[in-house]
Amino acid sequence: MELDADARRQLLAIARRSIEAAVGAPNRAAATAATADAMPDRLSEPAAAFVTIRERGELRGCIGLMRFDAPLWLNVRDAARSAALEDWRFMPVAAAELPALELEVSVLEPPIDLPDPAAFEVGRHGVIIEKGMHRGLLLPQVATEQGWNAEQMLDGVCGKADLPAGAWRQSSAHLQVFRSTCFSEADTARE
Repeated sequence: MELDADARRQLLAIARRSIEAAVGAPNRAAATAATADAMPDRLSEPAAAFVTIRERGELRGCIGLMRFDAPLWLNVRDAARSAALEDWRFMPVAAAELPALELEVSVLEPPIDLPDPAAFEVGRHGVIIEKGMHRGLLLPQVATEQGWNAEQMLDGVCGKADLPAGAWRQSSAHLQVFRSTCFSEADTARE
């Protein structure tokens, strides 16, 4: 999905307003709820999305919705709220933290099966692993941010799924890859 600078700014604004409303920001009245009738067509097209929250450069929350049948703007709104309040790795975001938060949105293409792990491309592919009741996902930018090679990224997604490193090599593991478009508030401020 191609998103111009205006669409990216709109999605980031939707994410920020959703977080402000979720944490009960004092200016919550200004954080009007996004509605379908106010959305441009390009943001109403179905697409999955993740919202990553950073505070002074450190991860503060990241949740995505793999709803490929829901409008993009709705997935961004709901993922932002969840990233702020429901990421089990962190305490819920407090209103006092809002000025220090930096938001990033990732719009995902539908995943495809990866029958040969040797075809995994670092920096281009995000990865999903499913094995039994375990499931994990890492966005493409994680490998670049961590300085990982392909094997480290595949081991990393195993860790995310609470599987041992190397579980991706087992025939019972199901791997999928996807590409995404990622943009942040810092990116749009420079545009």
